[in-house]
Amino acid sequence: MRNRLDQQTEQWQRRYAIRAGIEATLSQNVRAHGLRRSRYRGLTRTHVQHVLTAMACNLSRLADWYDTTSSARRAPRFQTLCNTAGYASN
Repeated sequence: MRNRLDQQTEQWQRRYAIRAGIEATLSQNVRAHGLRRSRYRGLTRTHVQHVLTAMACNLSRLADWYDTTSSARRAPRFQTLCNTAGYASN
């Protein structure tokens, strides 16, 4: 029961939000960029592969962020509602 009460504190929620962001980044790297398997043997080459994979992930995210016509980012529900109702959105 103590754990559930700790989860209600602002400090715990801030720490968990950081963890959730890191988990999402790792998940994206595993799914889209094949981070789970290394092409090389040896720590140095594997490290270089991980650095390059991280750079690819960042470039992919930047491309999605710049591309306003992309379906990668879904429009907020309120904006969709306003567009459907015929109101101009900013």
